[in-house]
Amino acid sequence: MVGIMDLTDQKPTLKSGNEPLINGDKQLDFSLLDFWRWGNSDLLSNAARGIFAEFLVATALGIKIEKPREEWATYDLITPDGIKVEVKSAAYLQSWNQTRLSEIKFGIGKTKKFDLNGRMQNEPAQRWADVYVFCLLAHQDKRTVNPLDVSQWEFYVVATKILDELCSERQSISLHPLRDICRKAILYSDVLLEVNRVFVN
Repeated sequence: MVGIMDLTDQKPTLKSGNEPLINGDKQLDFSLLDFWRWGNSDLLSNAARGIFAEFLVATALGIKIEKPREEWATYDLITPDGIKVEVKSAAYLQSWNQTRLSEIKFGIGKTKKFDLNGRMQNEPAQRWADVYVFCLLAHQDKRTVNPLDVSQWEFYVVATKILDELCSERQSISLHPLRDICRKAILYSDVLLEVNRVFVN
């Protein structure tokens, strides 16, 4: 007899990595950490780098890592003071063989809002965060590139209202216009101060 299915929302919780794979009541010789190592060790790949950039910004902003990231949230992070933050990343270097450095471009397109059940809302597309943090892995030598070294990254912080004013319907922004807006890159240690500054100005 088939039991009644429970399809209610399941809130994810942080895992330790030590959780074993199982086959019914038998424990297998692999753990969740094995999967993480297999699936996410290439931090130069666009997908993994983007999520890692969110993690970097979260740590720079003093956000406690108490729950997993939300895949379909309308913004990426929220600071302890309630500032909503969108994180974008780019890099000159990729995992594959390159004949030249990658062109730097960040997505800034407006997006639709989804509810907790994954349904698209009728509200117009917009930029939902208060502040954007653009993260550039600026290192240009594959022999020594290390995304775990925060000194190899540059950060640019822009209030969403500025993007709406200067780049209203644009889907992306390249590095030179971004630098014109921000005037200079900042260090990892200055991200929190800059997010607070552009939010109140």
